[in-house]
Parts: sequence; C-alpha cells; structure tokens
Amino acid sequence: MEQTERSTAEKVAAFIKRRFAMIDEINRKYATPQIKMTRNVKTALLLLRVYLLLLVLLLAYKFFTMLK
Repeated sequence: MEQTERSTAEKVAAFIKRRFAMIDEINRKYATPQIKMTRNVKTALLLLRVYLLLLVLLLAYKFFTMLK
C-alpha cells in the first residue's frame, strides 16, 4: 500500500510539474508585447490598472467594515 501511495504522489507531482512548465512556456512567449503601443495606449492601460487597484481596495475596505 505504501508503494501505491508513493506512485500516486509521484504521478500527482509530475502532473503539477507539467502544468507549471506549460504556464512558464506561455509566460515566456508573451513576456514582450508583439505590437507597438503609443503613449496614449500606455497611459490608458496605466489608468485602468490604477482604477482596478482602487476598486479592489474599495471592495476590501467594504468587506472588512461589514465584518465589524
């Protein structure tokens, strides 16, 4: 039984390792942008990131104040 548990654990570990390898490959492929971005596009993306961060912070604030 101990041998079966080890082989199952090894299979699970190999599965997880393969999945992370796939993710790493995708991340390497798309690490650099494939298109040219103008200054306006970069500014818009930055503003969207800031807006998203503010929304997440507001959601967290609301969650923690509801707990009290």
